[in-house]
Amino acid sequence: MKIEAAVEKISALLNRVSADLDPWFERSPALLDFRPGQGWSAAQILEHVSLTNHYLLILIRKGTRKALERAERGGLPADAGSLDVDLGRLDEIASHRSFHWERPAHMEPAGEKSPEEVRVLLQDQFRECAACLEQLKKGEGTLYTTMMSVNNLGKIDVYQYLYFLCLHAERHLGQLQRVEAEYLAAAG
Repeated sequence: MKIEAAVEKISALLNRVSADLDPWFERSPALLDFRPGQGWSAAQILEHVSLTNHYLLILIRKGTRKALERAERGGLPADAGSLDVDLGRLDEIASHRSFHWERPAHMEPAGEKSPEEVRVLLQDQFRECAACLEQLKKGEGTLYTTMMSVNNLGKIDVYQYLYFLCLHAERHLGQLQRVEAEYLAAAG
């Protein structure tokens, strides 16, 4: 996928997952705190997304800075717009149970933040992602790669990290919907 199309795709997905997650904070406390038969409550899922975003953003910030530095030093080819970004190899990240991964303890929800604090944090995180993407519109994001151990992805560039963050949130939107369905079934 060419740079312009990749940036547009990531931007659209970033806006969509942000818009789809935010209304969950308006749901009833009973739904947010409901523990399904397996897995986390909706409040815990939302907190987990914010924790994962936090750690991914550390790498995205660093990658954005390094990519821009490399571009300033002349690392971006004149025909950078014709470069390809392979977003497709990350698509299964959005699918529930599509791969096995042992989540680090620091990404486990601990209930230390209120839902409103998590909401503000997620909004800020998605805005920061959009700002990073805005700085990388000409192909700069291809100039820096970092290892991603999840699903044995290997080295991925900054665009792919931003896309991964979106797909991770999308994956958990599906989980939130399953929790809600179980809650509604239990409520009768």
